[in-house]
Amino acid sequence: MPDSALPRPEILRLPPDVINRIAAGEVVERPAAAVKELVENAIDAGARRIIVTLEGGGLARLCVEDDGCGLAPEELRLALERHATSKLKPDETGGIDLLNISSLGFRGEALASIAAVSRMRLLSRAGRDAAELVIEGGRIEGPKPAAFTGQGATGTQVDVRDLFFATPARLKFMKGERAETLGVADAVKRLAMAHPGVAFTLTSDGRESFRVSAELPGEEGRLNRLGAVLGRNFQDNCIAIDAERDGVRLSGFAGLPTYSRGNAQMQYLFVNGRPVKDRLMTGVVRAAYQDFLARDRHPVVALFLELDPEQVDVNVHPAKTEVRFRDAASIRGLMIGALRHGLAGAGHRASTTVAAFALGRARPEGAPTGPLFAPVMASRWGQRVAPSSFSQSGVSDRVSPTYDAGLPPSARVEPVMEAPENAFPLGAARAQLHETYIIAQTEDGIVIVDQHAAHERIVYERMKTEMQNGGVQRQPLLIPDIVTLTEEEAGRLLQHADQLAAFGLEIEAFGRGAICVRATPSLFGEMDTAGLLQDLADDFAEYDAGLSLSEKFEEVMGNMACRSSVRAGRRLTAAEMNALLRDMEATPFSGQCNHGRPTYVELKRADIERLFGRRG
Repeated sequence: MPDSALPRPEILRLPPDVINRIAAGEVVERPAAAVKELVENAIDAGARRIIVTLEGGGLARLCVEDDGCGLAPEELRLALERHATSKLKPDETGGIDLLNISSLGFRGEALASIAAVSRMRLLSRAGRDAAELVIEGGRIEGPKPAAFTGQGATGTQVDVRDLFFATPARLKFMKGERAETLGVADAVKRLAMAHPGVAFTLTSDGRESFRVSAELPGEEGRLNRLGAVLGRNFQDNCIAIDAERDGVRLSGFAGLPTYSRGNAQMQYLFVNGRPVKDRLMTGVVRAAYQDFLARDRHPVVALFLELDPEQVDVNVHPAKTEVRFRDAASIRGLMIGALRHGLAGAGHRASTTVAAFALGRARPEGAPTGPLFAPVMASRWGQRVAPSSFSQSGVSDRVSPTYDAGLPPSARVEPVMEAPENAFPLGAARAQLHETYIIAQTEDGIVIVDQHAAHERIVYERMKTEMQNGGVQRQPLLIPDIVTLTEEEAGRLLQHADQLAAFGLEIEAFGRGAICVRATPSLFGEMDTAGLLQDLADDFAEYDAGLSLSEKFEEVMGNMACRSSVRAGRRLTAAEMNALLRDMEATPFSGQCNHGRPTYVELKRADIERLFGRRG
């Protein structure tokens, strides 16, 4: 059949109600999206207090009430028309610039889309008189006068019932009520973090699940709001971030490396007051924390970018949750640099949650608590023995527990040093336990240090400093070490011999499958060269598959530092222990090892007294 004989489809305009339902499917995917759009409208209207009420996860009912500027009765119908908005104004030529958006909403789609698929009541007051509209599946009744019951002299109430009743197929794709409620809560909390000057209340099925009051402007108010949303632990274990470059300002707070999570869900980015989910964030945070966290750990951060609206496109996605930066590379560099600078300022600080976790572990599960708690000791054979009671003369009035005198002591106590030593942040060394842990006394408690983890970080930071200054200093060996490996492993090492020399490790071939080590990094001292070369050969097997050694040099240095650091099981003198403590205080990031684990636990005197029932 010739082409001219093919039936030609006729082009038709879709009815307005179908257009609205299509738009609703893009803008209002679920109740959380509807709440987000309505709350953003309230913030744009200057609201200082926003109340969100849910029933049935928002599918049965969702209501957003604010005390913003409100709508005049004659504006209600216009507000429900698609692409009608008060937030975009034409310039002198009549054109509208979509790349200069300073408000959260700007398309004028939200109200029309929600009204097209629900039963909505819109009540508002901008002056003396209040009016309402009733909309069902896009059919509008009103406006008509109404009694305004809002929380302020002006404001708006958007009461949405039976969301998606007009598109029942969409209901089949909704999650359970609990999941939808959690989605709404997440949207409200993100907006609450972005706008600390606004009070928020969220009520679900008659139960108030979230409430925050308005905070004062400034860093303290923002941190208080983040603490209210993310938890007090974040507030106590974060560092301030503040940097500016080329008119772009980055502020916010980043958690200490030892305050981390098993996933990246608690990483938040806000651009000009807008919560966004951007792939840039994941890469930035990973790059900034790569020196401090294992791959399966993720920091908690809340970062706020402020820049010229023309430098960022917020019109990328219908839900306005994604943005596109004009100069993404510059933004990425600013964020990584600011995070690293902030982390460097944390010094040896570790998170307070480390001590809280240790205290929780210190009390046996199910053990009684309180000031009347009498501890029960267990002998080596598992027999439960009541503690001995002693007379004032120090002689036991009862039979004391039996101990195995044949066992070597598990702790070695050093002579007590002068009291002024306690004035150091990490105190003065008092003992070494199991040749692994250093016990130090501070002015207000004790510090327990993992000697290997702490020294590993110190060595690593020194290696980085020497690398920046031209290469790690090497120490020639009087008698070279000969290390035997497989031919393949030896080949991988020799392939990177020049780069290893920059790390202070000088190697050359010595027959088939053998490596001659002629120099080692001078800051390592005595070390297990065979073990180090074996580890490096294994590392290179992975790096060669993708990244070069120069791209992975931080991990190589970290592994070299780990292999060469003070090992657990090595006995240290009091001078060595105190020297390690002083080095920790002077070394950036010494609160955690290269893998993100804490290097020390600090217990305040009050915490210790609680353990023994001396304090409630």
